[in-house]
This record gives sequence, structure tokens and C-alpha cells, in this order.
Amino acid sequence: MGLRMAEEYVQKLATMRPNVYVGGQKISRDSEILEKAINTIRFTFDAAQTPQFQHLVLATSHLTGERINRFTNVHRSVEDLLKKQEMTRVLCQRVGGCIQRCMATDTLNAMGVVSKEIDEKKGTEYHRNFLKFLEYYQKNDLVGNAAQTDAKGDRSKRPHQQADPDLYLRVVEKKSDGIVVRGAKAHNTIAPYADELLVVPTRNLTKEEGDWAVSFALPADWEGVKLICRVTSPRQRIKYQAPYNRYGVADSLTVFDNVFIPWERVFMCGEWEYGARLALLFANYHRHTYCGCKPAVTDVIMGATALVADYNGVGEASHIRDEITELMIIAELVYAAGIAASVKGKPTSSGIYEPNFLYSNAGRYLAGKNIMHEYEILASTAGGWAATMPHEEEWINPDTKAFLEKYAMRKPGIPAEWQHRLFRFISDFSCSAAAGVWQYAGIHGGGSPVMEKIGIRQQYDLESKKGLVKYLSGIEERG
Repeated sequence: MGLRMAEEYVQKLATMRPNVYVGGQKISRDSEILEKAINTIRFTFDAAQTPQFQHLVLATSHLTGERINRFTNVHRSVEDLLKKQEMTRVLCQRVGGCIQRCMATDTLNAMGVVSKEIDEKKGTEYHRNFLKFLEYYQKNDLVGNAAQTDAKGDRSKRPHQQADPDLYLRVVEKKSDGIVVRGAKAHNTIAPYADELLVVPTRNLTKEEGDWAVSFALPADWEGVKLICRVTSPRQRIKYQAPYNRYGVADSLTVFDNVFIPWERVFMCGEWEYGARLALLFANYHRHTYCGCKPAVTDVIMGATALVADYNGVGEASHIRDEITELMIIAELVYAAGIAASVKGKPTSSGIYEPNFLYSNAGRYLAGKNIMHEYEILASTAGGWAATMPHEEEWINPDTKAFLEKYAMRKPGIPAEWQHRLFRFISDFSCSAAAGVWQYAGIHGGGSPVMEKIGIRQQYDLESKKGLVKYLSGIEERG
């Protein structure tokens, strides 16, 4: 135990209770509608069996001593944080975008830290519940979903002020054997093909909002859970198959319709003082992860920009070289922020390491503010053909194939098929329905740039900088 094969993961999905809704239908998890999204997660299992990736993907459980997939690991050292970041960049490069499984890793780490802190203050047993769940999660090499963002309703009002209190997930009943919750979580990537839903609060809470202070884990096919989904993937290929087109993603509005959760799966219930701590700590872990995955996306944009410039015969143009250099700088600064967040990370009372908040948020902010500019660089260099290129069928049709191959040519010596393949990839990657989803994710995933600015501003020691200038200008002496 501790490591699953990809086929075991897929077979388990097929046995789960159908509660996934797509396009007006309730579907089973072995539906071909989810195939490409599931392929992304399959890769995380395959990577654990591949020597090329094992030094990154394999870890050792501190609970059992067994070899486990790093996606089920909690970070017990600076080295763990660094490995997680490097693994994320490498695997995201291979699928051409989000690897998806990292969000649950970030949630597990946050749950582990905060459940311990609540126990220390309140005398509860949430951390014991968490450790028991974590051992089960690791032994079975499970896939989780991070269910954090609430529907939120009127953004000017707090949870307890909403006309409908269910617009933030809340506890509606406490029983001797568990709790009952009602509400929904939004933007839940991976939920329809996850084993478990990992639920945490989305914001700070007040003493009137204990019912909304809840965190738990439960199987994704649990009674009363409905996953209302959007599925997105690159365009289907007919003949010109490519690795990028194997993968996809599905996101869910996850509805909890009077759902019962046993106490042993509850990690917070009513401790409103810790709502902000858990919400922000998950965000911190996930923004640290973005310092791995976002450089991978920039790597792809950079490579596509450089290659299309070469194919267009303008690879040495000074303005294009400058823009490619700008992409290099963005990628490595974001990655460097993640390294700094790891190295400056600190252990919590649970033994789990927390990345430095300032550096992980600065890296994520830089990534979010630049993502559309990066796509602009690619679009500017590629030109309009990525948007207007005829459908793949026309490259197969004998009436039109020869004309397309003739007029696709750019730099001599680059075969027409290579030109076609590159521009079709750029089209899928940058101006398709899937591309639009990923562009929004690049801005909002893990928190939009304004949230990183708020977090940095709240935690930054600005007074010390004022004091520095007071000293330098002779306003006051410093010891």
C-alpha cells in the first residue's frame, strides 16, 4: 500500500456512486466526457512509477515509514517544500498546464497545521482525527479536491448577514455521531474525479459565525453531495494527435444538500477564531505551489513564442528576443520566490512546515499580474493564423490539403506539417475555450492579485522601513 497504479485509480472511479452532472445529464465517472481530465491525474500515478520522475514524486510517510506519492505528503522540512515546488513545475511542463492534484496537498497541509493549533487552545481532538484520515489517505494513495470558495452571495455582507445563510457552507445540525452541513463550494477543480472532498473555510469569521467555521473530509460520492460540472479540454484531434490534447480539466459547483459528516472526519466545527487562519494558510500553501506551476506555464509560452518566431523566420529579431527574455525573467523570478518561501519556511507545532507568507504571495502576485501579458507576447509573435487557421479536416481533405501545405510555409526548410502542428497547438493553447479557462485560472487560481496585495500589505513590516529612513535622515537615533 501507499502507491496506486493509474488503472487502479480509474477502476475505483468507475465504482463510485453517480452524482456528477454535465450538460444536463447525470454521468458516471467512467464516462468518456471525463476521460481527458482523468488523464491528467493518471499522469501523477504514472510519474511515481517512472524513474525519470521518482526522485521528485516519491516521498516517505512520517506516519508509516512507507513510500508514498508526494501528492499525499505533508511537508516536514524545507527540503519537502522545495521538492514539492520542483515536482509541480516538472509535471506541469509535461501536461502543458495545471497538474490539478496539488490543491489537495495544499489543503492537507493547512488542515494538519490548524487542527493541531485548535487542539492546543481548545482541548479538542481534531488533530487526532486528521492524522487518522491522513494515514488512510496516504495508504490508499487517494486523490483529493480542495473545496474552499463559497458562493458568497452579496459580497458586501458577511456570512451571517446573507439573505440566504446557505450562501456560505454551514453546519445546520450537530448530532452525537456527527454534523449536518448545507451549502456549496465553487470552482472545485478535480472534484468529479477525486476520491475525497477536503473542505476548509473561505474567509475570516466572527463570533456570530461559528456555524460557518467548519472543515472536514468526505468521499466525493457521499450521499447528499451533487457535483454540477463544466468540463474543458483542448479541441479533439482527428489525425494530428499531440500529447497536449490528451489532457483536460473539470470544475464543479459542489452542492452539500443536508450532508452528514461523521465526527471522525471533522477537523473544525465552530472555532470561528481559526477560520481566517485555515483559509489563509491553505492560500499560502497554494500560492507557494503556484510558484512551481506558473513558471511551467510560462515555460510553455516562452517555448511556443521562440519556436514560432524561428518558424516565421524572425527568431533573431531584437524586439522578439527582448520579449522572450522578459518571459525568462518572469518565470525565474516567480520560481525564485517559491524557493525563498521554502528556504524561509518554518515548522509549526504540528511538525508541518509552513512556507514564508511574504515570498509565496509575492511570487503568486507576479504570476497573476503577468499572465495576460505573456499570452499577448505569444499572440503578437505568432500572428493571426492561430485564430483563423482552417479546421483540421481541411488538412486531411485531398481537395484542400495541398493548398494548405503550400500556403502554410514560412521559413524554408521547416516542413508544412511542422508549421501546421505548431500553429494548431498555439491555437489550442492560447485561443480556444480551454485556453480561456486557463487564462482566468492564471489570474484567479489561488487568489487573484488583489488578494496577494492585501495579504502582503497586512503582514509586511512597513514601520521598520519608516524607522530606517528616520535614522538615515537624523529624525531619530537607532540602537
